[in-house]
Amino acid sequence: VQLVESGGGLVQPGGSLILSCAASPFTFSPYALCWYRQGPGRERELVATWTSAGGRLYTESVKDRFINSRDKFRNTISLEMNNLKPENTAVYYCQALDNYGKDFWGEGTLVTVAS
Repeated sequence: VQLVESGGGLVQPGGSLILSCAASPFTFSPYALCWYRQGPGRERELVATWTSAGGRLYTESVKDRFINSRDKFRNTISLEMNNLKPENTAVYYCQALDNYGKDFWGEGTLVTVAS
């Protein structure tokens, strides 16, 4: 299983970005797809979770600003990030969990929020 993130970049405070994570092979059917981030000098933290059972979870600091969406036809998951703040600067990682609890990680994509 491979996960490839895209969509990171430089954005001004208050701006928006959409990150995408493509999973392959196409036949991979994950139990959960999650977004983590690791900011400068900080530990990696869970940002958003999607589960095939219908679960949708967000860390408190991004609720009402971030939206995690699954496109099963493209086997992707997207993180729409709105009203970005400088403290959202981080490398964002996609994680997938299969039905046996095995996890897979992407290489990450850098998001920088600065004026």
